[in-house]
Amino acid sequence: MWDRYRDWIYDWETRLNSRDKNRVVRPLDWGIDWTEHWPTVNGTRESAQANPAAFFAQLNQQIVSHSDEFYAYRTPSDFRLENGFLLFTSPVHTPCAVNNLARARWFPAGRRRALIVMPQWNADAEGHNGLCRIFNLLGISALRMSLPYHDYRKPAETERADYAVSANIGRTLDAGRQAVIDARACLDWLESQGYTEFGIVGTSLGSCYAFLTSSHDPRLRVNVFNHFSVTFGDVVWTGQSTRHVRQGIERDLDQETLRRAWMGISPISYVDKFMRWPKKSLLIYAAHDLTFLPKYSHQLLDEFIRRRIAHRTRVLPCGHYTTAESPFKFLDAYYMASFLQSAFD
Repeated sequence: MWDRYRDWIYDWETRLNSRDKNRVVRPLDWGIDWTEHWPTVNGTRESAQANPAAFFAQLNQQIVSHSDEFYAYRTPSDFRLENGFLLFTSPVHTPCAVNNLARARWFPAGRRRALIVMPQWNADAEGHNGLCRIFNLLGISALRMSLPYHDYRKPAETERADYAVSANIGRTLDAGRQAVIDARACLDWLESQGYTEFGIVGTSLGSCYAFLTSSHDPRLRVNVFNHFSVTFGDVVWTGQSTRHVRQGIERDLDQETLRRAWMGISPISYVDKFMRWPKKSLLIYAAHDLTFLPKYSHQLLDEFIRRRIAHRTRVLPCGHYTTAESPFKFLDAYYMASFLQSAFD
């Protein structure tokens, strides 16, 4: 019976995943030019081009070792609220002008507790807004971020948020750095508004970004990681929803090379730094996930258990895409809301 249930979820998951017909297969681009403004880069462009795989492997070691510097930033000076959105110039400058205007929809409630909400990859402008309203019912204000290259920040030449996760190695790293820094800038604004207790909720790609942010910001004491995994590269290589990204790069590199090239934006790299400050965390994964394979969720969860990091775990009886379907979306929201209500007390 359980095998038939699993197969039914797999079939449902695959049908939902297959609805999108606009996935574009792009060839590998190491994106060395994206690394040149980062604070941790050593070596010349010539050496990087001679052996880009070795360059990125070494660069990511530097990023992880000096991540407080890599994710450092200068607080924006142009915060403003317009039509229910917090707007500011992203501290990370990119060649894409529309992406350089950071945007977060503001859901105010109480005056003490506030959440940063980071949605999933390719979320549209309405994604997670309903969840923020649920948080408001708990007396928690929420800033729902537009991730780099998503919704209002998406370049005109793309139909999907391809520039956030793609066959361009350097740009994908830069997007992760920008997401973390923009989230920390949002915390700066919340502090300026008098908020004193902060948490973060991330889903899928947003969960990865949320973990990186919390690992580098002591203000985040309450965390919800909704669909989580251990390494960025392994998700892209094995996930159902990123098969087009793998298709574009697998002729030129293997899974291990990709894993090393994106360790700087992989949660496993920062578990030690996550432990620097006391935190309460909820980790949610799906038992039949074809995008974030459960074995990779288990690996990060094992690190929490081994290191005795305070956390709760919940398992959804569905997959990645089916989490957004009834009845699973209600169960997921219940897990998050009930945890947040107790964690902020």
